[in-house]
Amino acid sequence: MAINKQKKVRISSDYTEKLSASKAIVLTDYRGLTVASMTELRQRLRDLGSSFHVSKNTLFKRALAEAGMPIPDDQLKGPTALGFITGDVSPVVKAFLDFSAENDALQVKGVIWGTAFIDQVGTKQLVNLPSREVLLGQLVGAVQGPATNIVGTITAPLREIVQVLAARGEQAAA
Repeated sequence: MAINKQKKVRISSDYTEKLSASKAIVLTDYRGLTVASMTELRQRLRDLGSSFHVSKNTLFKRALAEAGMPIPDDQLKGPTALGFITGDVSPVVKAFLDFSAENDALQVKGVIWGTAFIDQVGTKQLVNLPSREVLLGQLVGAVQGPATNIVGTITAPLREIVQVLAARGEQAAA
């Protein structure tokens, strides 16, 4: 069934809105996925604050161009479904990869993250990234560690002088 021009414009603008609200987009091939399996995947993603939609490739390409995002032409062939990630990227990508391992019908093609397209191999490595909170904690630790060492180094001579004076005072009192 053909889609009229108004509906195409509406679908394309809907994709553009979802692209602007998303941190990343997972591209998948869903050929052979049953309705029950797709419903289960959508529920898993909903729990993570993300969504899963079957796309029309030509309209999605148009929305990518409007949003200034990379257009992976070779990945947008055949049936494509999109996972729009609005929260942490790593847990959602892990959910896709876990579901793909359970259901051979779902194939993860790659991820559009920011202005970069990450292929299948890179997508599998995304799962190993720590969460944002862990990365921020590591950054604070990396900055705080040397600062603590500098403070310890600067105050060490003063501490030694205080200890010598305290010992001298105890000797004089005794």
